[in-house]
Amino acid sequence: MIPVFAIVGKTDSGKTTLLEKLVAELKKRGYRVGTVKHDIHGFEVDHPGKDSWRHAQAGADTVAISSPQKLALIKKVDHDLKPDELVGEYFQDVDIVLMEGYKRQDKPKIEVFRRELSPHPLCQPQELLFLASNDELEYGVPRFALEDIKSMVDFLEEKFLTARPTSETTLFVNGRSISLSSFAQRVIAGALLGIISALKGVGKPQRVHLWLRAEDRQEDDTSDR
Repeated sequence: MIPVFAIVGKTDSGKTTLLEKLVAELKKRGYRVGTVKHDIHGFEVDHPGKDSWRHAQAGADTVAISSPQKLALIKKVDHDLKPDELVGEYFQDVDIVLMEGYKRQDKPKIEVFRRELSPHPLCQPQELLFLASNDELEYGVPRFALEDIKSMVDFLEEKFLTARPTSETTLFVNGRSISLSSFAQRVIAGALLGIISALKGVGKPQRVHLWLRAEDRQEDDTSDR
């Protein structure tokens, strides 16, 4: 299961700055990082007159802007997507997701707390992963100085990222990493790659992510006894 954390705090507390520094340190350590900015007021990323804007104005529900270097997707939705919906749909190829905002969602939170902006944190201790603060507040949760980015990432790495896949074939069942022998890795990889390579339009797969949900199955009551 991909770890997801919400970075919260008062306006102008430095949420974006902290997120930028955490991303830079995580990338330095080799992790794949996804980020989300939550804006309850709405936003626009395509400008009037641009081709993508014209596509949307014509009625397209999903607009993609693609180049050899990057891809942007603009998709109409009918509700404010929750973190799990976003991660499940768009972030399955990363090791960790940091979200700026979502203070009302039930994800573990990293709060940027500055005493000059508020006498007490926004979140209750049970909601928090840790505080990033310029104040020596004792709040019953780990607290790091605002500039101590390495210690924050050390904390995230120790608690949530030590199970990062290191082998060519990795199996997770119900969020738990399952140890595989070299033989089992070769058998699973060989079988899957053989099936996938035979699919039309796939080409030569370099990296494969497969998510399988095994539904509960009841025995057929009409079977012989």
